[in-house]
Formats: sequence, structure tokens, C-alpha cells
Amino acid sequence: MTEALVTDQTIPKVPTLPDAQTVTYVKHWTDKLFSFRVSRPASLRFRSGEFVMIGLMGDNGRPLLRAYSIASPSWDEELEFYSIKVQDGPLTSRLQHLKVGDELILRPKPVGTLVHDAILPGKRLWFFATGTGFAPFASLLRDPQTFEDYDEVIITHTCREVGELAYGANLIASIREDEMLQELIGAENLAKLRYYPTTTREESPTMGRITDLLRSGQVFADLGIEPIEPGADRAMVCGNLAFNVEIKEILEGFGLREGANSDPKEYVVEKAFVD
Repeated sequence: MTEALVTDQTIPKVPTLPDAQTVTYVKHWTDKLFSFRVSRPASLRFRSGEFVMIGLMGDNGRPLLRAYSIASPSWDEELEFYSIKVQDGPLTSRLQHLKVGDELILRPKPVGTLVHDAILPGKRLWFFATGTGFAPFASLLRDPQTFEDYDEVIITHTCREVGELAYGANLIASIREDEMLQELIGAENLAKLRYYPTTTREESPTMGRITDLLRSGQVFADLGIEPIEPGADRAMVCGNLAFNVEIKEILEGFGLREGANSDPKEYVVEKAFVD
């Protein structure tokens, strides 16, 4: 019987954090935005569009946690997150320095309202996002049910500068080009996807806040579609508080009602998101 050589590689790594997951990928999109992937707990089950609490240990020895939408779809073997960098933020000031191999606290209890179960059946689904509010829709846009349930799927994304659209634009391009997604979702279903990015400060093909473009009707003219109406349209909203309040007013002006997991209606808003 030979004696096995024990090295650092053969000794299982013991997590140093509670509910620890390992960072597998990090990408910085701008000086203010980054995304990262972590290992997925074997027992974690979630619906595309939900969020979990993630974080690091604080200086006081207690977990410092924040709600983050899971950007990867429910079938993915890893978990993806999309985050803003706040230089003096208690958590994001540290998260932005994550490297592959680092550990992250992840509480495996997903919740959220941006799920298919919270809205009634319809023909056209709208995703309205600002900033990193794109994250839950990055999950839903890679979920086959999104395309099976609707004839048309429209994702709008409003940011200040063109560079802030990069994460979403890259994801839309990958959805359309990825052979695995073509097979999983179907090319005919992916053809239902419409992408409508806008900027408010830096010059781009479409300028303006999506709320203003909805009120003026420009978005409908640009896409060559009829205005929103409650018989056909459903919507999910994820952005900063002011945006959420304003777009709720607009959607209700079109006759849509706010729903919830326990009471599905025509639109839902993610209240846990902070842009």
C-alpha cells in the first residue's frame, strides 16, 4: 500500500464564512458597474427573477448582507450577480474588490415578486429596468417560460451613459447568438425578443427616460406597436424608488393593476432593489 502525497491541492478547502460560496468569475463593465458569478449551493432552488441576501463579514464580526437579484436563470449551475460600485458603501465598497477564489456569504432563501407566478397570462411582456435593475431580467430572459408564455417580450433599459448599457447589450447579443440557448429556448421563441435601450446624459440612438418616452408614445412608435392595454400587456419593473413610483403611475394610467405572488395581476414591481 502506497502512502498518498498530501498537498495543499488534496486537502479540501474549509469555508471560513457561514453559508460560503466561492467566486468563479468577475468582470468590471465600467468604473461603477461589475458582475460576478459564484458557486451554487446544491440545495438551492429558485424561480428566475428572485433575489437572495449576499454579503461579507463586517468589521464587527457579523454578516453584512444586502438583497441582490440573481441574474442567472434557474437552470444555471452557478449564480450570477450584477452590482453597482459605491465607494463609501458598507458592502459594495468591498464587493467590487472580489477576485476568483474569494468567498461570499449567500443566504439560500430566495424571494421576490418579479416572477411569472405573480402576473396573469397575457400576450406581450414588458421588462422596465434602470441601472443594475437589469439583473432579474437577465435571469428571466434566459428562462424558456418567458418566451413560451408570451407572443412578444420587450426589455427596456435606461441608463445615464452608453457604457452603463454594456452588461445588458452584451447579454442580449449572447442570448441571440448562443447555440445552447437557441436549442433550449428555440430560435422561433428568441425572435420574440425586442431590446429598447435609452440614455439620459450621453448621446445614443435613443435618448430620454423611458417614462417620458412612454408618456409621449415614442416607444410605441419606435417599436411599431400599439400602446399598452390591460387585455394583452403585462409588465415587470425594477429600478430606483423614484422610477418605480413614476412607472407604476404610468402603467396604472394604461389600466394595469399591481399584482403579487398571492394575488396575480397585470404588473409587478421589485421593491427590494436599490439602484
